[in-house]
Amino acid sequence: MMRSAILAAARSPQLEQLVSAAPVSRSVVRRFVAGTTTEDAIDASRALVHDGLAVTLDFLGEDTEDAGQARAATEAYVELLGALGAAGLTPPTEVSVKLSALGMLLDEKLASDNVLAICRAADAADTTVTIDMEDHTTTDASLDLLLRVRKDFPETGAVLQAYLRRTEADCRDLAVAGSRIRLCKGAYDEPESVAYQSDLEVSRSYVRCANVLLAGGGYPMFATHDPRLVAILEDRVRWYDRPVDTFEFQMLYGVRPVEQRRLAELGYAVRVYVPYGTQWYGYLMRRLAERPANTALFLRALVGRK
Repeated sequence: MMRSAILAAARSPQLEQLVSAAPVSRSVVRRFVAGTTTEDAIDASRALVHDGLAVTLDFLGEDTEDAGQARAATEAYVELLGALGAAGLTPPTEVSVKLSALGMLLDEKLASDNVLAICRAADAADTTVTIDMEDHTTTDASLDLLLRVRKDFPETGAVLQAYLRRTEADCRDLAVAGSRIRLCKGAYDEPESVAYQSDLEVSRSYVRCANVLLAGGGYPMFATHDPRLVAILEDRVRWYDRPVDTFEFQMLYGVRPVEQRRLAELGYAVRVYVPYGTQWYGYLMRRLAERPANTALFLRALVGRK
């Protein structure tokens, strides 16, 4: 119930205005968002890479309904990738893109052209792109576009969401040599007809999907903060005798940083998902929905409690 309420709040312009105007919001958001500018993203990436962590950067924004905004998002990524290359932060730092931010809701060709432009910039900077997944209504179109992009840029990563009932089958289709697949639980409010509803069901699906990916020839990227799942994954990679350079863990910026360092110190590749930009509100609400403990942290800050 709390998760649904938070996701509903993410769509409220009035609440967004209230939260954005709160004096403490900036300090709270800073825990989860690197900043608003390319320079902020570069600084955050440099610090994480210095600590032995890999990075994927997300220029915040989605559900774009204007071609100009889609082009602006594309240009922001191209600028970012040039700056990352110049700063010597690639290949450990890559980028993640949302197709709806690149014009998918307007025109699939527009989104495809924009993704290809970003992939060309990433290739020039000696790094990669991962295409984020959004709500279930976009899954087929997103995977179709992924396959087209991979013809020119086979290293392009994809995201699959364990709470969708279809995902185990998608894992089987995509667990092929060279295929980079990020497996996450999922953060959108989906109907029971297409998605598991309880945390137990989602976790069980996650483990089944992880087994499929580990048994395949691809490069799994396990995005989770759940301690139980992390422990299970550590066991599974040993069972499948997976070398540490054939998979990675991923966690969000500002969430369980001690665990990120622990895994890295054990020799695992750990990538931190780092968002930046001015459109942080929807992103933050989904993070709170994913992890209710974050909600208490945010509410305490809003009322001035420590």
